[in-house]
Amino acid sequence: MGTALALLPDFALILLGYALRRWMVALGDHFWTGLEKLVYFVLFPALLFNAITKTPLSFAAIPLIGVGATAMLGAMLLALLARPLFPLTPISFASQFQCAFRFNTYIGLAVAAKLHGAAGIAAMGLLAGGMVPLANFAAVWMLARHGEASVWRELAKNPLLLATVAALVWNLAGWQLPVPAGQFLGRLAEAAIALGLLAVGAALKLRGTLGTNGRGAAGYFLGVKLLAMPLIALAAARHVGLTGIHFDIALVFAALPTASSAYILAQRMGGDGTRVAWLISAGTLLGMLTLPLWLVLLR
Repeated sequence: MGTALALLPDFALILLGYALRRWMVALGDHFWTGLEKLVYFVLFPALLFNAITKTPLSFAAIPLIGVGATAMLGAMLLALLARPLFPLTPISFASQFQCAFRFNTYIGLAVAAKLHGAAGIAAMGLLAGGMVPLANFAAVWMLARHGEASVWRELAKNPLLLATVAALVWNLAGWQLPVPAGQFLGRLAEAAIALGLLAVGAALKLRGTLGTNGRGAAGYFLGVKLLAMPLIALAAARHVGLTGIHFDIALVFAALPTASSAYILAQRMGGDGTRVAWLISAGTLLGMLTLPLWLVLLR
């Protein structure tokens, strides 16, 4: 119960974003579109860069990253089974495929901060930074494979991947940010979580229709993301002996709902944006129930 209550303010921000978009109509859709782009292209990359450059890279983090990668790869393999199981068009499958393993780092960092403060943010930042390239490569590759876009061109333009690679290079080189630059990035990072959660809520769309053929596939992808992926992470974490902060962060990471950037990617690459938007929205709302339960029941 205590864990669920600790997450309530962050979930309240998501619901506030949903309410504001529908109540404050005068702001217009362009305001929320601009906010989402600001978070995605500026604030979130700054948050990732700031977290990763400040996190000491050591062999102690390898098991955590290994558990995250195991959970994500397991979810990808399960998601591939949807292709023969459900009557989806190739591009619709490619679009929804990413919803089985992509993760909402806005929510992850907020939850990590609630559970373990600065240490939790650092651990989640490192894990998310390590998994962003894998998640983006798999999502872009699948969409590019069934569309007309180039996977390498899309990856080269991805702000999350660029920020992660730049931060890892900076960290491994042992460079130090000048104090004003660090403070500047810190301010952007602080804004990223609150505005990111508002943007998540504003992007919720549950009115779209899935059609008779789409309901089974949607339920399957949601089950893989919110149930199977955390189970894989739990088993892997116990197998390698993760404990404390790293165990909690691995479980939180695997139980996160899909990021809204999956919808942006699907739209930009000519995919099935309508079904992806529905999956993200349904997964986010269900995640408000499943994420606290994972932490309460399985710790």
